[in-house]
Amino acid sequence: MTKEAKRLKIEEISNQLRTHNHNYYVLSESTISDYDFDMLLEELQKLEEQFPEFAFEASPTKRVGGEITKNFKTVKHKSRMLSLGNSYSKEDIEAFETRIKKLVENELEYICELKYDGVAIGITYKKGKLFQALTRGDGVQGDDITANVKTIRSIPLQLKGDDYPDEFEIRGELFYPKDVFENLNKEREEAGEDLYANARNSASGTLKMLDSRIVAKRKLDCYLYFVLGDNLPFKTHYDSIKKAGQWGFKVPTEKHQLIKKCTTIDEVFDFITYWAKERGNLNFEIDGIVIKVNDYARQEEIGFTAKTPKWAIAYKFKAEKVATKLLEITYQVGRTGAITPVANLEPVLLAGTTIRRASLHNADQIEKLDIRVNDTVFVEKGGEIIPKIVGVELTQRDMFSVPTDYIKVCPKCETALVRKEGDAKHFCPNEWGCAPQISGKMQHFISRKAMNIDGLGEETIDLLYEQDLAKNIADLYELTFDQLFELESFKEKKSKNIIEGLITSKQIPFERVLYGIGIRFVGETVAKKLAKQFKNIDNIINASLEELVSADEIGDKIAESILQFFSTESNVELINNLKAHGLQFELSEDQLANSTTKLEGFIFVVSGVFSKFSRDELKNLIEQNGGKVSGSISKKTSYIVAGENMGPSKLAKAEKLEVSIINEDQFLDILS
Repeated sequence: MTKEAKRLKIEEISNQLRTHNHNYYVLSESTISDYDFDMLLEELQKLEEQFPEFAFEASPTKRVGGEITKNFKTVKHKSRMLSLGNSYSKEDIEAFETRIKKLVENELEYICELKYDGVAIGITYKKGKLFQALTRGDGVQGDDITANVKTIRSIPLQLKGDDYPDEFEIRGELFYPKDVFENLNKEREEAGEDLYANARNSASGTLKMLDSRIVAKRKLDCYLYFVLGDNLPFKTHYDSIKKAGQWGFKVPTEKHQLIKKCTTIDEVFDFITYWAKERGNLNFEIDGIVIKVNDYARQEEIGFTAKTPKWAIAYKFKAEKVATKLLEITYQVGRTGAITPVANLEPVLLAGTTIRRASLHNADQIEKLDIRVNDTVFVEKGGEIIPKIVGVELTQRDMFSVPTDYIKVCPKCETALVRKEGDAKHFCPNEWGCAPQISGKMQHFISRKAMNIDGLGEETIDLLYEQDLAKNIADLYELTFDQLFELESFKEKKSKNIIEGLITSKQIPFERVLYGIGIRFVGETVAKKLAKQFKNIDNIINASLEELVSADEIGDKIAESILQFFSTESNVELINNLKAHGLQFELSEDQLANSTTKLEGFIFVVSGVFSKFSRDELKNLIEQNGGKVSGSISKKTSYIVAGENMGPSKLAKAEKLEVSIINEDQFLDILS
């Protein structure tokens, strides 16, 4: 056989295997026996070994894994992976419709889909080939798990057809099929290993395995349900899903009743009711239904909040509830000093997870439900995620039972607890003498959203504190390789990684350092606003209440917390120590160079599809130049930057309120 004949044979077998793989894993149709499939795959592997120059980049042989990942690179999402607002009743869904109908005119069409209980993922394709796969992470950035995702047979390595965009992203959910998860636990039981308690957590752990060959054997599955990218050729969400199916993706179909178009809330609730009863018959877990506005132009009109799309909502199925015995109430101390009572329970299985602990929230909740040790209590998962106690079986209460006496002093440092008016929780005021608070502050500082220091985790922080090597976040930068290397189980590589991670963290931008130091009520968004407004830490320290409140989205509560933090001498000393170690406490030259006040005082609404910029790029330009971006039109709106397909109701509202409408060229004129 000539070399050309070998090349054609490799191409022929590759195409056959792709077709058989798609039929079995996506369409659930077996068109070849397992033996014949394995023989074809073996023949292809031998041919590729003999003629590696003819092997395809997206060859079916890549499915078996083999790539070893030393660590998972963190990559920023091109578009944020937002979460969904939750609802639990028909009234909630009706209220959702009422809200969005205030923003758009005419009738709406909805798409209902299953809410898969798995691990969110975003996969980028370039020129029809799988390019990169990222976990959700914190929504802004995720881990690159491309090598592992390539082993999942329901995810195409090469798309079918030729009408796909040059580059786009598709998002969905990875999960263990129920039968696969059960078999995995059977194997562990036979091997004398601990059983996995939860399919979703196990799927997440599998995706972080360093050896892709193991991932390939785990038989994860995936449904993909959201296509996004610049200038996509679709007018509706449903059209995009239908086309994605034609490209070879495993998507929800009407044939299997996994997706449905609806025009009324009654139709939406019919779909919800059907799957509330039938979900047990699926071979994967779902925890609700997702309802989306179908039309992309309408989605654009309706807009987003900071964390969620306004045009979509999740309906969560009623939580499962079980009864078990409350063995003990213990108390946790958080990094802010907040005290959280915890119920320690007799282990009980709930919604696929073994529950041993549940939050009791605060003293008021304990008093309201009259929860006592040795009670039989009812436990459910709030939103089917966090276990909580929702009631007590009083008929089984011991006659000698006594009411719970909430603690008066901190369980760790024995400082008298305080509870300010309006606070739900009690607090330990011993900020710099209470071990869990100090350790918690350091754990917050090193977290991914803050300093993201490689090699450091909660256990390491606790160990460093116990060994008197780090008593505050500034002490971390005093650590030496020799100090770490001497610790038990600390090898050369681990010690080196921590030191390098600390050095690298000195380049983390100001807004993340500000978030990391842990001022109460200063989250990610507030930290960004403060950094942008005040430019450096000294300006924030010296700001008055009035100056702080005048900053965008900073209210009295946040401003007072900032003033209180910097009125404490030890906190200012901490900042000075961190400055001395070289951390970033002012905006970088690049940030300042790209930042102006040209648009200060102006409020913009960005709507439609643009040729020179994406919507996110336009919004960033506005904010970098001092302007504010709003999701809805009001009398305060200065300009609407309008592209193609701007929604008709936004146009009508703009005309009614006499708001100026400009295109992207006119916006650039204003900017220049």
